[in-house]
Amino acid sequence: MMPYLNECGIVCSLGDTHDAIKARLFERAESGVTMTDAWSAERVLPLGCVTAELPSMEAWPVQQRSRNNQMALAALSQIRPAVDAAIARFGADRIAVVIGTSTSGVASTETALRQYAVDASLPDAFHYAQQEMGSPASMLAIELGISGPAYVHSSACSSSAKAMASAARLLNMGLCDAVVTGGVDTMCAFTVAGFSALESVSAAQCNPLSANRKGINIGEGAALFLMTNEPAAVALRGWGESSDGHHMSAPDPAGSGARLSIAQALQRAGICASEIDYINMHGTATVQNDAMESRVIHDLFGAHVAVSSTKPFTGHTLGAAAAIEAAICWLAMQDENVDGVLPPHLWDGVQDSSLPTLNVVAPGTLLGRPVRWALSNSFAFGGSNATLVFGRSA
Repeated sequence: MMPYLNECGIVCSLGDTHDAIKARLFERAESGVTMTDAWSAERVLPLGCVTAELPSMEAWPVQQRSRNNQMALAALSQIRPAVDAAIARFGADRIAVVIGTSTSGVASTETALRQYAVDASLPDAFHYAQQEMGSPASMLAIELGISGPAYVHSSACSSSAKAMASAARLLNMGLCDAVVTGGVDTMCAFTVAGFSALESVSAAQCNPLSANRKGINIGEGAALFLMTNEPAAVALRGWGESSDGHHMSAPDPAGSGARLSIAQALQRAGICASEIDYINMHGTATVQNDAMESRVIHDLFGAHVAVSSTKPFTGHTLGAAAAIEAAICWLAMQDENVDGVLPPHLWDGVQDSSLPTLNVVAPGTLLGRPVRWALSNSFAFGGSNATLVFGRSA
């Protein structure tokens, strides 16, 4: 059996439809990151904010209401017919929800605490459960009326990669017949302030691999997949997970954990490194992450495999990043992309002489054939590493 990614719903700063996202990413190479002070008082920063209208949750109990859950519902709406059909086909007890997030509804708590600071009262629209990490999975299970497993992974920037690996394991173990899986994270002042305190936030559009890179742009969004064993164009063919145990926030400079997660993913997919057509880098544009990842890629894949970081388009969406980048790979691997247009790398082109040279994808680059194999890396705080390998079924 093989876990196929039958349907994909994605909402990010590039848009909330496949066509809008593909147009900005593949055709115009246009970033969704914009300057705003909405999440950082008196400091304008480039952030990947979602501007699409999100579903109302007024009819929901207050403990389920959050912008994070609204974003999850927006992504679900794009795949809802296929999910409902799967429920009818397999039964509500055979459907699971496995989601990654790192912030959940923390933004709701921020709003409540701002009011509390003024008049020592909390808003009627606030409930502490809004910030619980399990909230998006339980909400989606309620929305869909399913009774299979429903849980969340929260391991910072690898959260949704681990969620997708867990979803595949549920299918392979026969514990369910379909899984709604992916990730969601929404903007909050907590993450913007936290990364700023670490001096990891760039004041300009992030610049992965450049000698001039100065840090990340934070973003938000959601990507959800319907994963089943029923054949589709793209399958999750391999996954690898490891832990550096090196530092709370800095990666192991030798990339030992990254190498292990990549090796596991390739082994599970049953392919060798030379078969990979495209790598979606974690590519945060921080000094240490880019240095570690570029060296690992060069050592394992050489200088010829096409690579890009798509975070300059979407911002770093934290717990949703792996799922959104999986969705970008999924879009690139669909049947209509017969020429193999690849996700481009937005940067200033100034090579860091201390890093090995990689085959960075320029806007408009064509593989010349459909993308058969894609690999996506996610390397999180605390040394939590995850790698996903996607393969076309034909």
